[in-house]
Amino acid sequence: MSGLRIENLSVSYRDRGVIENLTLPVLPRSSVVAVLGPNAAGKSTLLKALAGLQPSNGEIRLHGENLNRMDANLRQHRVGYLPQALPLASGLLAYELVLGAAHAAGGGGGPGRAERESRVEAVIREFGLETLAFRRVSELSGGRRQLVGIAQVLVRRPQLLLLDEPTSALDLRWQLEVLARVAAYARSEHAIALVALHDLNLALRFCDWTVLLTDGRALACGPMNEAITPEALARAYGVPVRIERCSQGHPMVITGGAPGSGRAD
Repeated sequence: MSGLRIENLSVSYRDRGVIENLTLPVLPRSSVVAVLGPNAAGKSTLLKALAGLQPSNGEIRLHGENLNRMDANLRQHRVGYLPQALPLASGLLAYELVLGAAHAAGGGGGPGRAERESRVEAVIREFGLETLAFRRVSELSGGRRQLVGIAQVLVRRPQLLLLDEPTSALDLRWQLEVLARVAAYARSEHAIALVALHDLNLALRFCDWTVLLTDGRALACGPMNEAITPEALARAYGVPVRIERCSQGHPMVITGGAPGSGRAD
């Protein structure tokens, strides 16, 4: 079966359940899925479980294959994960970090050396890192390090991208650039990208589907224009909102009234 299927997924930290029996509709190929919700809703935990970095119970199937039963090297080839934390400010060159990520994905039927190096050069151009490629990561700003981290994921060409707050350190231009490129990648490679975001307007603009979490449960899941409603957002965040369109036709979330007031002015 094509797509990402999550059934009865449960994740705990020690004795505290964070996600309990989460089952979602199949998330389709070629889609960008916004993982939304307030703080501590389980967004990062969900991505870590899908990446195999946090033990979980239940089934996670990517195009019919059970990820939790997959060989670790093959899983690394199929799944790309970007955590919230920026790449460490190490003495390595930015180029070396991206090249290392490409080589790490070389097993499990991955590309040969020449193709990997070609991919590195292409992704460095895409993210405007040409002048920074041979600078040490410790010399780069937080935003530039975040771009290097995103390049590390995309250069591997995974079928499933898991991006945890990938725009948190970026200015407005690069927020738009990065999400546009993630969307283009998902469509051109028939991949699935799950992107944890706090910016609802970026999610509405670039994402096709959403998973709206509260307390480790799905309050809503489906195509963005169906699942994200003022009522669902008010329940999730406790703030009255409305959704309107800007002059260019993009949907926007507008808040009004005080939290808990139930009134949108």
